[in-house]
Amino acid sequence: MTSNIKIPKILKDNNMSAVAAVGIKGFVGRKMTQKTDFMGDKVNIHRLSVSQIQDLQAKAKAAEGVSENDEEAGLEVLRVVIRAGVEGGADMTDEDFKEMPMDELSKLSNAIMKFSGFGAEAGK
Repeated sequence: MTSNIKIPKILKDNNMSAVAAVGIKGFVGRKMTQKTDFMGDKVNIHRLSVSQIQDLQAKAKAAEGVSENDEEAGLEVLRVVIRAGVEGGADMTDEDFKEMPMDELSKLSNAIMKFSGFGAEAGK
């Protein structure tokens, strides 16, 4: 009696992942995410990339020259952070932001900034 068991072949290079094969370049474009609380539910946030942070810094610098009564400049910075750092954020319109509670948007923006490496408890 013979058995029809097939034994899979194991490749010698099986222990090398695709990322290890190309080094650090394999991490370009990779997103790190985590869930955070927002309006009584959870949303996925992303760590911001260097280019997104540079864009944010440019907008924040432009907002510094604006009078303190102009809340629109501060809101623009908040919109940039949320659009770049929240799953589905890029689809949000300016009108969508106006329909949400400001304190919840601020908490979400702070969570993104903290996760991206800004603030006293950065990266947690």
